[in-house]
Amino acid sequence: MTSSASSARFTHTQAGQTAVLTTLDPREPLLDDLEPLGGVVADARVVGIGEGAHFVHEFNLARARLIRYLLERRGFTHVALELGAADAVAVNPWLAGDGEESDLSRLSGPLTLGVFGELLRWLRDYNRGRPRPVQVIGIDLPNTLTLRPDLDPVAEYLRLVDPDAGDLVAGVLRTADEITGGSAAVSAPQWGRLDPAVRDALTAGLARLSLRLRALEPLYVSRSDQQRYDAARRQLDAACHADYMLQAMNNLFSGAGLPGDTSVRDRFMATCVHWHLARAGVGARIVLVAHNNHIQKTPVTFGGHLAGLPMGHYLARELGPHYRAVAMTHTAGEVPEMSVPAEGSPVGFAVEPVRLDAPEPGSVERALIDAGLGEVVTVTDLRQPDPVTASPDRIRSQSAVMDTPLHQAFDAVVCTPTATLDATVDF
Repeated sequence: MTSSASSARFTHTQAGQTAVLTTLDPREPLLDDLEPLGGVVADARVVGIGEGAHFVHEFNLARARLIRYLLERRGFTHVALELGAADAVAVNPWLAGDGEESDLSRLSGPLTLGVFGELLRWLRDYNRGRPRPVQVIGIDLPNTLTLRPDLDPVAEYLRLVDPDAGDLVAGVLRTADEITGGSAAVSAPQWGRLDPAVRDALTAGLARLSLRLRALEPLYVSRSDQQRYDAARRQLDAACHADYMLQAMNNLFSGAGLPGDTSVRDRFMATCVHWHLARAGVGARIVLVAHNNHIQKTPVTFGGHLAGLPMGHYLARELGPHYRAVAMTHTAGEVPEMSVPAEGSPVGFAVEPVRLDAPEPGSVERALIDAGLGEVVTVTDLRQPDPVTASPDRIRSQSAVMDTPLHQAFDAVVCTPTATLDATVDF
């Protein structure tokens, strides 16, 4: 199959219209084989680029290549990642060329390094010699699910504009210091071990600070400026959401979680995307890099049970056709998976290969295998399901299978024949 855009050939599969990609390497100069995505992204203002599992080498390569295509061929202007605002601020100077290559592990922390290390290293290399380096936007809560990354700049701001709130701020910070994990797998149980009265005081203190900040906006802006006020408000909002998610995740780990509770995080992420889109100016277009289960447009369900409403669900409701979602999956016999708990791990879990059953009938992976395309890299346009044959209604997610009408959840899917552990994972 030729890689020329003008002569690209599609194969009809049960999943949709499928084209074979020539490479996963984002450093290869040609991008013509990705042109079938042109019709998918169309005039979208936000395009989600997913992954079916964290820590997969092939997905990071494919996402880097799609980012490059969207920046160079489709006029996208910003790259947003599934990480906290403070995480992005920490790595952006490094992406622009500051420091040494080896500094990334110090700047990002082990979880961010494991999830995005290969992608971030490619971005730093991509930026070499560019007059305007590509920077990343953090639209998530901190990957550590700790409070200090967002509360520290808020505390500094309030010392300037509202010193009378000092005692309230100090009380919140004292409790925040008790939550120091490297991921939700550590931070949420730390929250759970706090005295219930301390936890309640933390939530109340954050709520009081948030309400006070909103009420005194004119005063705060007069003592600083609108930009600093807006940033502080968003950071405090992140801390309030992180506090909620600490309880939600602690309950989830203990088997007592409420259905849909993780939607709070995804609603926050969608709001952050809108926040940045509004401030990026006319013509801004965002590449949004997150897990499939965050970018999809349909509710996340496993075995018919609701897990949550994803970020993509909110974005699709609010942006309509100006939001597109491209999933990633694989046809391999195993996938890297998180193993909890892991004694001594800085993130509370290890990553180990898990054997998988063969893709089920009705899955997008099975459709590609049945079409003879299970051993090559493909991109499938899901937007026009076969009117005669039922379209796929499930897709791999980590080591499980998620059930959802694929043509409603995603606009396209990239599939790789292998799913190996990313070399940046060191826990």
